[in-house]
Amino acid sequence: MTGWIGITLGDVTGIGPEVALKAVAAEAPNDDRRYLLIGDTDSVNRLNQKPGLNLPLKKFARYGDSGRFFVANPLAEPLPENLPAGSPAAARAAVAWLRAGAERCLRRELDALVTAPVNKESIIRAGHEFTGQTEFLSGLANAKRTAMMLLGHDERGRWLRVALATVHISIKSVPEKLTPEKLTLAIELAAQACRDLQLPRARVAVCGLNPHAGEGGQFGDEEIKIITPAVLAAQKRGLDAIGPLSGDTVFHYALQGDFDAVVAMYHDQGLAPLKAVAFDTGVNWTLGLPFIRTSPDHGTAYDIAGKGIANPSSMIAAIRLAKQLARSRA
Repeated sequence: MTGWIGITLGDVTGIGPEVALKAVAAEAPNDDRRYLLIGDTDSVNRLNQKPGLNLPLKKFARYGDSGRFFVANPLAEPLPENLPAGSPAAARAAVAWLRAGAERCLRRELDALVTAPVNKESIIRAGHEFTGQTEFLSGLANAKRTAMMLLGHDERGRWLRVALATVHISIKSVPEKLTPEKLTLAIELAAQACRDLQLPRARVAVCGLNPHAGEGGQFGDEEIKIITPAVLAAQKRGLDAIGPLSGDTVFHYALQGDFDAVVAMYHDQGLAPLKAVAFDTGVNWTLGLPFIRTSPDHGTAYDIAGKGIANPSSMIAAIRLAKQLARSRA
C-alpha cells in the first residue's frame, strides 16, 4: 500500500535521528510506504553514512517525485555540527520540525506522523512554553478532546494498552485536575482505540486513584465522587467500562486478557507497569487528534547519543502502529 509516513527527527543532540534512520531501514522492506524525514538534512546525511544504513535518501521537493525516502527541512539554515547536548538551537529546531509535520498532516499530505523524542527542559530553556509533544500537537490541531495512550507487549505477545486521564502534572495536583467529564472522555477514547485497532471487543478497566481504590472512602473519596460517576456515565453510553479497580492489581488482569485497555489516573500509575512489560517496544499514541500520531516511548538519551548503540525497537513499533492505523482508516 502506497502512502506517506512522516517522521520528525526530534532533538538532534539525542538519539532521535539515529533510531529513526535505523527503524526506517528495518521496517521499509515490509511494504511500499514512502517516508518523509522532517529535520536537518546535513545531520541526516552524515548519519546515513554509518554502517548498516545508507538509505537512498533524497531531498524532498514534491510528493510526486520518484523514490521512497526523503528529507525535508523547513528551516532556512542547517544546524551546526557537534552541538552540545540540549543545545537551544537543537531544541528550537525540534519544535519547528514538529510543527511542520503536524501542518503537513492537517493538510492531509501525510497518512501519519511519527515523532522522535524531544527534551522538554531544553525546549523551555530555549524560550518556548512547552508541556509535551502531545499537548503541543493538540494545541496546533485545536483538538480539545485528546488523551495519551501507551501500549506495548511482553515477550509472550500479551498487550497492555494504557490511556492516561492526566499527563504531565504533579502528583499533588492530580485530584484537583480529575473530573468525571475528563475521565469519561479518557474511557471513550480508550474504547475507540480498541475499535481502531480492530480488536474483537473494547473492555476498559478504570483505575482508582487511592490504594485499594479508596477502601470505600476510608482514605480518599475521589473514587466515590469522581471516578465512579465517570464509569457509570460511560456505561450509560453503552461502553464496556469497569471500575474503579485497585491500581495494584488491575494491570495484572489486563495482561492476562481480562481487559483490553486500562485508564490510569496519572502518568506514573500507567507508565510504570507498561514499561515493566514493554520497556523497549512501548509506543505513545495520541488519541483524539484529527491525524495519526505515534512516538517511541523513550527520551533523548543524551548519554548514548552519537555512539551508534541506540535501540530502535520502540521507534520500529511506533512506525508499525502508525502504518496499521493508516491501513485501518483507509
